[in-house]
Amino acid sequence: MISPPLPPDENVRLATLRVLQILDTGPDERFDRITRMAKRIFQVPIALVSLVDADRQWFKSAQGLAIFETPRDISFCGHAILSDDILLVPDSHRDPRFVNNPLVTGPPHVRFYAGCPVRAPSGHRLGTLCLIDQEPRGFDLDDQTTLRDLAYMVEQQFAGLYGAMVDELTGLANRRGFDSQAGHVLALCQRKGLPATLLFFDLDRFKQVNDHYGHAEGDWALKAFADLMRTCLRSSDVVARNGGDEFVALLSGTAIHDQVRALERLQIQLDAFNQRSQRGYALAFSVGSAAMEAGQPRELEALMAEADAAMYRNKQARQQVA
Repeated sequence: MISPPLPPDENVRLATLRVLQILDTGPDERFDRITRMAKRIFQVPIALVSLVDADRQWFKSAQGLAIFETPRDISFCGHAILSDDILLVPDSHRDPRFVNNPLVTGPPHVRFYAGCPVRAPSGHRLGTLCLIDQEPRGFDLDDQTTLRDLAYMVEQQFAGLYGAMVDELTGLANRRGFDSQAGHVLALCQRKGLPATLLFFDLDRFKQVNDHYGHAEGDWALKAFADLMRTCLRSSDVVARNGGDEFVALLSGTAIHDQVRALERLQIQLDAFNQRSQRGYALAFSVGSAAMEAGQPRELEALMAEADAAMYRNKQARQQVA
């Protein structure tokens, strides 16, 4: 057996998956309708919409299978998201990637697999629409075209979720997406007795960039800063564009004094970015923070207000120094 490697865009892919707020949600007729159709059209015992998380594959819709997730390192779908092409395994017993796989040697005894990657509107492959049989079988070009058509229907459902929760310019969560995701994360931290820290960012002198270089350049700067946040913060952190030139990040399991390392990483990368880009201006930010200590629950709105006020004080102090 060969475990699937990570795709090059893994961090952004996982961030996109989390922004959609679809993992560990209940049954949804919009997806179940598609897997029922796939199962009937192809006459297979199992049809799934599988989403590939950091260490598992989780089934948003499952026809013919009673479990809802498996480890990622034994998943067929982990291999399927490495390419835009359909992953076709006519006979797993003859494929060195899967011959000794626990999903082949034990339930559900996968012998045939066909998985078509399903993408978010950003292009990141989140999982698959896949077919499974306990017997080897063929899968011709007409079959592959039909599976792609059904996978496109899954992608259309993702697009609806994406539009509601994602900032179109940066690909980060928007305020609605952040409120939803951060609310769940805070509740989890409260149940587990973990701390959390909220960071509130505002780009310095951003109006001058728009006024002097134009709004297209301003959009470029916003996207660049969003990319740096994605790179420097953990994939488990909830990162969003709050609106305008404001960004927020909720760091779960992170006490207030531990935020320093995250901000240092961001500042180092931002300095290197400014040195490389040479756009005629330097991106810079002011930041404020607010903490929820372990065992001391707080509301998201209160954290946002406190971090916003702290950011404003930081901006005033930076302006005085400048």
